[in-house]
Amino acid sequence: MRGAPPAVAVVDGAGTVIGWTRAAEELTGYPVADILGRPVGTLLPPGDREPPGAFVPRTGLTEVRRRDGEVVIVRAEAAPLALGDGAGSRRESWLLSAIPAATDLSTDTGALLESLVSSFPVAMAIWDEELRCVWFNEAAEQLSEGYPYYRIGRSLTEAVPGIDTRAVQEAMRGVLADGRPTIDREARWSYRSQERTLSISLLPLEGADGRVLGVCSVALDFSNSKARDHLDLLREASARLGSTLDVMDTAQELAELAVPVLADYVTVDLPEAMVPGVEPQQRLAAAQAGSPVFRRAGAASVHEGMPEWLWERNETVSVPPRSPFMRVLRTRRPHFEPVLDTSPGTWLELDPDRARTVHATGMHSLIVVALEARGDVLGVAAFARTSNPAPFTRDDLFLAEELVTRAALSLDNARRYTRERLTALALQRELLPHDLRGGGAVEVASRYLPSDGQEGVGGDWYDTIPLPGGRIALVVGDVTGHGISAAASMGRLRTAVRTLAHLDLPPDELLTHLDELMAEDARGFDATSATCLYAVYDPRTGSCTMAAAGHPPPAIVAASGEVTFPSLPAGTPIGVGLGAFGSRDLHLPAGTLLALYTDGLIENRHADLDAGMARLGDALARAALRSATPERVCTAVMRSIVGDAPAEDDIALLVARIHG
Repeated sequence: MRGAPPAVAVVDGAGTVIGWTRAAEELTGYPVADILGRPVGTLLPPGDREPPGAFVPRTGLTEVRRRDGEVVIVRAEAAPLALGDGAGSRRESWLLSAIPAATDLSTDTGALLESLVSSFPVAMAIWDEELRCVWFNEAAEQLSEGYPYYRIGRSLTEAVPGIDTRAVQEAMRGVLADGRPTIDREARWSYRSQERTLSISLLPLEGADGRVLGVCSVALDFSNSKARDHLDLLREASARLGSTLDVMDTAQELAELAVPVLADYVTVDLPEAMVPGVEPQQRLAAAQAGSPVFRRAGAASVHEGMPEWLWERNETVSVPPRSPFMRVLRTRRPHFEPVLDTSPGTWLELDPDRARTVHATGMHSLIVVALEARGDVLGVAAFARTSNPAPFTRDDLFLAEELVTRAALSLDNARRYTRERLTALALQRELLPHDLRGGGAVEVASRYLPSDGQEGVGGDWYDTIPLPGGRIALVVGDVTGHGISAAASMGRLRTAVRTLAHLDLPPDELLTHLDELMAEDARGFDATSATCLYAVYDPRTGSCTMAAAGHPPPAIVAASGEVTFPSLPAGTPIGVGLGAFGSRDLHLPAGTLLALYTDGLIENRHADLDAGMARLGDALARAALRSATPERVCTAVMRSIVGDAPAEDDIALLVARIHG
C-alpha cells in the first residue's frame, strides 16, 4: 500500500458517516452502501466505542476494526467542515482521513523518515496488540529467512519449529500492559540450520489518548563474532567509563577500550582548559595555524612502544586549521575516511610530521569524532587502522560515535566535578586560618588534607583563639557534607565559634550556644550537623578544659612518650538542638603534646576507629620522641598514617606543645 491515497470519510456532528471514499472501503472492507448512515464508532473495537453524545474525533495513532474483524493501526487526522442543508443553514461536520501506520512513513516528511528508518542497519518492526507484525524495515527483512515472524500479519503466537517466542511474547505483553520499555534483552534460536543471537529492545507505541496500541521492536544481530565483540565493548564501556571522576583517566580509558576491537591506534585530545593544573595558552575557537590547541589526554596502540604517536600524554598538540580535527570541532560532525587520502594537496601536506608517521606506520583508515556533551564540545577522539588491513565501515563509525558519546558524558562529569572541587578547595583553604599562633602558652602547627574521593572537599577545620589572661582556645571541627556548601558552612561555623569564644564562655556553654545557633539557622549553615572539640588551656594553672560535640577525643602525649586518649563527656553533634554537653578538666604539664584531629585521620574502610586511634597513638609516640617541634610532629604523623595513599575523607590535624 506504499503511496496509496488516504482513506477519507465525512461524518456529521453526531458521528454518523455521511461520506465515504474507495480508499476507505479498501482500508476497512465496508462498501459505501453498508456504512453510510451508521455511527463511525462501528469502525472502533468494541471496548473503545464511546457513549452517545457529541462526536469528538480521534487523531494520531488509533485502531480501526475492519469488516472481517481484523484490527489495523492507522494514523488519523480530522478537520471541521461546515456543510449546507439546502435550506440556507449550515451544520458542523468532520472530514476524517486515515493512513495505515505501516505506510504512514511515505507521507509528509516520509521521504526522509522512510529513508532513515528503512535503511537503518538495525532490524525494526511494529507489532499490534495481538502481537502481529504490521510493519518492518529492510534490515528486519534480511533477518526474515532466519526469523520468519518478520512477515506482515504473522503473529508471534504461531508455532515455528526451532524458535521459542514465549519469552518475547511475555515481554511484549508487559510493554503493552504498563507502557514501560524493555532494553537489551538477549534472544537465541536455531531455524533452518541458522544460529541467531539478537539483542532486542521493545518500545511502546502510544496513541493520542496515551493508550499503548502496539510495540516497536529494535533488534541488533550479534550472530557473528565482530558484532558480538562490539556489543561486549559497549557493555565494558558502560562499566569502565567514568569509574573515576578524573579527566585524564577517563580519556585514557576511552583510548584503551577501543584498541584493538575497533582500531589499532586511538588518541583523545582535549582543550588545555579541560586538563587540570594546566594554564590554557589560548581559547580553542581562536586557534591559529600551528599554534597549541590541545593536550594529549589519552592514547593507546596495538604496537608496543606506540610508534604512531608524536606527542605523549599531557603534551601540547597542534594541528593545521584545514585538518579533519579542526573541521570536526567546527561542524560537530564526524570525519569518516575509510581509505585515508595521502595524495598531494590534502591536509597532510600542511602537517609533514603527521604525514611521515602515516606513511611509516601504514595508517590507511581514519575516523575522527567530536567529544560533545550537554551542548559543549570537549575535544576530539581519533581512531586509525594500521595493522588491520580492513578499512573502517559504517558499523565501525556507529560504534565509535557510541563510545565517544558515553565517554563525553563521563568527561563532562569529571570536568564539572574537578571545577567544583577546585573551587571548594580554594574556598576551604581561604577560610582556614593562615597564621596560627599559640601565644606564649603553646607552640602550634597544623595540617589540612582534602579528600581524593568522589564526594569532594569536606568541611574539616581547626583554629586557635587567644583569650584574656594569656589563655588560648584550641578547636577542631568537621561539618557534614562535601563540596562548596560544606566549605562555606565551615567558614560560618568557625566565625561563630570565634564570636562566642570572645564572650569567654566555658567550653560546654560555648558548644550549647553553638548548637542552638546552628539548629535555629540550619538553612543558613547549609549543613545538617557538625562535630567539634573545644579546649581552653590556662598556662597559669596548667589546666586544660575540654568539651566535645560528637567528636573523637584528643591525643595527649606525655613528656615520657606515653599516649592517652582521655574520655570526655558524651555530647551530641552541633545542630541537633539537644545542647547536652559537659566539660572535663585535665592538667597538662610543660612538655606535653596535645593533638586534635578529625575522623578522616583515624577512620577508613579497612579499619575501625579503635584501630585508627591505636595507629595514631603509635605515630605520635614515635614522632614525639624524634621531633621536638609540632611542625615536625605533624609531618611525621601525616607521612606515617596517610603516606602517598589517596585520602578517603578530609583530614585536619592540630598539634600543640605545652610550654607552661
